[in-house]
Amino acid sequence: MSKLSEVFKNKSNNVLNVYCTAGYPQLDSTLAIINTLQANGADIIELGMPYSDPLADGPVIQASSSVALANGMTIATLFKQLRELKEKKAAIILMGYMNPVLQYGFEKFCADAAAVGVDGLILPDLPEYEYETEYGAIIKKYGLDFIFLVTPETSEERVRKLDALSSGFLYAVSSSSTTGNEKDFNAVEKYLERLQSMKLKNPILVGFGIKDKTTFSAACKYANGAIIGTAYIKALEGSTNVEQTTKTFLEGILK
Repeated sequence: MSKLSEVFKNKSNNVLNVYCTAGYPQLDSTLAIINTLQANGADIIELGMPYSDPLADGPVIQASSSVALANGMTIATLFKQLRELKEKKAAIILMGYMNPVLQYGFEKFCADAAAVGVDGLILPDLPEYEYETEYGAIIKKYGLDFIFLVTPETSEERVRKLDALSSGFLYAVSSSSTTGNEKDFNAVEKYLERLQSMKLKNPILVGFGIKDKTTFSAACKYANGAIIGTAYIKALEGSTNVEQTTKTFLEGILK
């Protein structure tokens, strides 16, 4: 059983996935952030691999990627840092884009990710066809889960197809926009109810626009949990103590 499967087996509701950009706010912040997140209630930690052209990310996460790149963060550096992780309670997934992964070497990337304890991947610009015909077999070879994204505009047929291809969970984008935008959760509810009624194979986590206890609770009403990214990156901005900032942020969500 994969680590992500274990997460949802042990906790079917209110699963918290926190996104943070690797190498932000400082190059060496990553391990401190992982340790503090998993010690204070994060079930899944989604590490963003910084990239110069992140299509799905809003301005806050784009800015954090720019800082991380300027700090010297690379995929190789991230793997080196993850090798030093002494305790792993939460599931760890990597979120990024195909260009740097292909430059690294796709199979080498999957092998190295698995070797340092990564549990799954989110690559929003990996098309379904290429996943099925070329890359999916490599991802599975190294025991990694792969998470596809769906939106309110995704047809039922396509949702079912992406659900069948995904493992770990299905990422339900709350609207067709970039991360960090404000959301009307009354409008999102019908979309989540539709997904819930489809009795999909995978658990569902909702992302984009989840920022506090209220929006987290609203998202979890019709899903297994939610993903928080932009609000956490904002909290880290200018922080001189990432451990305390992280602890305080999670307390505001979970308590």
